[in-house]
Amino acid sequence: MVTLIPALLEEVMATVSPSECILCNYPDPKLFSETGDRRYFNCDCCDLVFLDPNQRPSTEQERAEYAFHNNDPDDPRYRQHLAKLTKPLIEGLCQETTGLDFGCGPGPAISTMMEEQGYSVQNYDPYFVQDEGLLRTKYDFIFSTEAAEHFYDPSATFGLLASMLKPGGRLGVMTQFRPKDGAFRDWYYIKQPSHVAFYNEQSLSWLAQFHGWTIREMNNPIVIFEN
Repeated sequence: MVTLIPALLEEVMATVSPSECILCNYPDPKLFSETGDRRYFNCDCCDLVFLDPNQRPSTEQERAEYAFHNNDPDDPRYRQHLAKLTKPLIEGLCQETTGLDFGCGPGPAISTMMEEQGYSVQNYDPYFVQDEGLLRTKYDFIFSTEAAEHFYDPSATFGLLASMLKPGGRLGVMTQFRPKDGAFRDWYYIKQPSHVAFYNEQSLSWLAQFHGWTIREMNNPIVIFEN
């Protein structure tokens, strides 16, 4: 048996393409772009672009990056940014409905904003608020702001979110839509190491169709699905 030395193993792994799309599981995604030492693949079915899974940051690196985020719930500019999603999502919902902020980060802001308007919103984050019981509950609405681009397995994660939505429930996602192909290499969004999945209108429309959701609104950087 031949044992590859680590450097050679890394070289071999860098030439191996992923076998399927991480969102729709369609086979044989194509090499889309090489930017520095990072390789991105594109799915022929849902048009998702994603980082080579072999190049994802470690859990420790990802958590350390999140800890530097300065998402102050008292910052009026940050509140205005989040309101692009929160305002249209809760339009027409009564205050008796309950919601979840999925991927709330180290400084939850949406739950504070919603509670000020009389809504009850729970916080969940795989690093900072690890209450697995919240993932076994049904909600009238779910927010996922600036999190979808971090999903290592968006197929499974969106499946989880779908399982938590009540009939008629709404899922609001905030993530920057991928620009046209020529602008991708210089796009600021790929500069953050933990950004690994990049969506556009086609990939988000595929997601809606797969889960049987209606798209209430889709306008970069937000999309609101209704179950």
